[in-house]
Amino acid sequence: MLIANPIYDVVFKYLMEDSKVAKLLIGSIIGAEVLELEFRPKSFTTSVHLDPLSIKPTFTIYHLDFSAKIKTPAEEKLVIIEVQKAKLATDILRFRQYLGKQYSDKKNVYTIQTQEGGNKTLALPIISIYFLGHSLDSIHDIPVIHVNRKYIDAYSKAEISQKDYFIECLSHDSYVISIQDLKTRRRNELEILLSVFDQSNQTEDQHILNVREEEFPEQFRSIIRRLQKAVEVPEIRDNMEAEDTYLEELENQERRALEAERIAKEAFNQIAEEKQRAEEAERKIHGSIQRMRNAGLSDTDICSFLNISPLELEQMTNSSNDK
Repeated sequence: MLIANPIYDVVFKYLMEDSKVAKLLIGSIIGAEVLELEFRPKSFTTSVHLDPLSIKPTFTIYHLDFSAKIKTPAEEKLVIIEVQKAKLATDILRFRQYLGKQYSDKKNVYTIQTQEGGNKTLALPIISIYFLGHSLDSIHDIPVIHVNRKYIDAYSKAEISQKDYFIECLSHDSYVISIQDLKTRRRNELEILLSVFDQSNQTEDQHILNVREEEFPEQFRSIIRRLQKAVEVPEIRDNMEAEDTYLEELENQERRALEAERIAKEAFNQIAEEKQRAEEAERKIHGSIQRMRNAGLSDTDICSFLNISPLELEQMTNSSNDK
């Protein structure tokens, strides 16, 4: 079965706009039942315009945010779930900036009724899901990593099982999915589901993946069919091509920046080496002048021997004394 490649932002957005599919994918990743899911306003989208003179719509890099009610073994709770995709290692700065906006956004709250009959506004906890198009630097061959917070008694080192609202709202769990490490990983249902992102299934057209629908459990096939449907949407294909162009330019910019950094570093090292050699030569001359004076040579003889003027000798002497 041919499906649109969900590593592309436009395809991923199309996939997640289906509420049933989004609940299934997010719930499978975080290991909790998603009872309610609301696609939040796209107030933090980042548009990338490749050609300001073009009348064609340009693609957009999306930060997908959901307000969700999830059911865990311990409780039901409301959370903000943010889903972000990175294709370049340099995207980490963008993630940090965006996460900061999430914490400071006054809209990320909910209201409960107090026992006294009034209302109380509380901050929504955040769960982050990151899809990485590159491998992690230090961790390999692990496609899904759950960064799970623990409460630890600093004195006894014992783990505290009770959760606290204050801590929950000032820290958050994360799920990191390394797409490059999904290849051949089918050890559980989550890895089977995420294999829709496996880039080893690319056809001759990198926009299209070829998967076997029968390899997916029935409950996941709605995701496959949604991606199959995306193949038939012309605007999605156009936006994938635009995204290719953008990423190629972004990678070129990154390479140019790294090359400029390398040249600057080499120039700095060369200047530092030349300065070090000059300082060493100066120290040797100062040493020679001092030894000749100790041997009783006059300044006139020293100038003649070193082929320098009396003024240069005075400057070298003052420089040596200053040090």
